[in-house]
Amino acid sequence: GPFKHVLAALVEDVSAGTALSESMAKHGHCFDRLYASMVKAGETGGVLDKILDRLALFREKAATVRSKIVQAMIYPIVVALVAATVVSGVIVFVIPKFEEIFSSFNQELPPITQILLDVSRFTVGYWYIVFGAPVLLLFAHFALMRRGGAYRYRLHKIALRSPALGPVLSKANIAGFARTFGTLIESGVPHLDALAIVRDTTSNAVLVEGVEHIRKTVREGEGIARPMGESGVFDDLVVNMVDVGEATGELDRMLLKVADAYEISVDRRIDALFKIVEPAILIFMAVVVGFIVVALFMPLRTMMSTLSSGV
Repeated sequence: GPFKHVLAALVEDVSAGTALSESMAKHGHCFDRLYASMVKAGETGGVLDKILDRLALFREKAATVRSKIVQAMIYPIVVALVAATVVSGVIVFVIPKFEEIFSSFNQELPPITQILLDVSRFTVGYWYIVFGAPVLLLFAHFALMRRGGAYRYRLHKIALRSPALGPVLSKANIAGFARTFGTLIESGVPHLDALAIVRDTTSNAVLVEGVEHIRKTVREGEGIARPMGESGVFDDLVVNMVDVGEATGELDRMLLKVADAYEISVDRRIDALFKIVEPAILIFMAVVVGFIVVALFMPLRTMMSTLSSGV
């Protein structure tokens, strides 16, 4: 496929005397800045084979964390979509039939039933708003997130401060920062260049701001630990380990230890979080279905009693 043409271009460039890292940098859709920078460091230090091994390990660990999150999200999302589809079908197609039955008896309906009928009537009458508005909002959300700016930053900040999801996202961001920064330093990339690469390859806007603050402070001759603590993104354990790493000259090893520890913590928190989310979704849907059943059968019971007494 397309990657075959990229490899052919790499062969042609390297055969012509171009450095492999420079050739990779031309194909940013396949090899990002992190990849090209690490390969350049490997070429400079004559340890390209070791650098490629580190890159492979880095990609494998990142893919493992990402796939675990995706797999954990599949079941709740599928359950929520199926439940929403079923409830929407009941509101649009089933409840109007019950409304016809209720109208034929000309009886006063309980408030809970009246609310349900009003919701169904509004959904049927303004279906393009009820079903179209969420789709439009979703498209607008993704467009604003892709553009970046204040909306993206505010949403990321809210997510990090949320009680359930916040700790997981925070630890995942720290693990990604530590893994990327530690791998770059271990490969011989200068600290300022490594911080710039981490900033450009990070998806969380709050972490991007924190890394940029660290980079500006380091550029002025300061250490890394103090601005990390000031950024508000990193907890005391990470800051202390970085401080020790700077003092002992083993910053890369400390960062990779942080990454290992926080990746394990993220795995455990994800498992615990989704063990709570799955039954919570089922309980919520049971409440919704129970509300519909009670609202529909309360007047039916009254009507049956009326018919029995009339007989």
